[in-house]
Amino acid sequence: MGVREVLRRLAAALRSGPEELDIGIYGAPNVGKTTLANRIAQDWEAEEFGQVSEVPHETRESVRREVAIEVGSTTVKFNIVDTPGIATKVDYRKFLEYGLDVQEAKQRAKEATRGVVEAIKLLKDIDGALVVIDSTKDPLSQVNVTLIGNLEANDVPFLVVANKIDLEEADPEAVRKAFSEYPVVAVSAKTGENMTKLYEAMVREFTG
Repeated sequence: MGVREVLRRLAAALRSGPEELDIGIYGAPNVGKTTLANRIAQDWEAEEFGQVSEVPHETRESVRREVAIEVGSTTVKFNIVDTPGIATKVDYRKFLEYGLDVQEAKQRAKEATRGVVEAIKLLKDIDGALVVIDSTKDPLSQVNVTLIGNLEANDVPFLVVANKIDLEEADPEAVRKAFSEYPVVAVSAKTGENMTKLYEAMVREFTG
């Protein structure tokens, strides 16, 4: 089944539900959140979220895009929110590695910290979340465990997205084992692999 067909079915499934769903994309820095957000935007023919950067915390404020498709006279709208990378601590010295001077690095760290706080607060107002995990790394990080705990505490439905499966060192099965009690979808936001499965899972989890 192609992406277009999944999107058509998704629109049909949402006819009887709310016309708008706020879906937040969460995860640690550099796990591919903006890449995933841009992939969704491309598939739904919406405005992209921005350029991807190797610099951590490059997304310092939540970026919202309205993603809409038309089915007959009905328009189904999604508010996809690309949030800043969640971190338990933002150290300004990390930014020095990317050529920023001390003053710029401290300012960036301050902005990043504020972005993390705002992203966590947003959890209470969204209808669902995609928790993006880098499948080339240990999934049981403090950030991932804390983030999922916050989502559960706020009764927010979510999907675990094991990203970067296009890389040779990827181990999506480790993500599935670590979070076996939750729905996990393995994708490559970069290549688009398995995005159809992700959309199908979004239908089940966010509109059921």
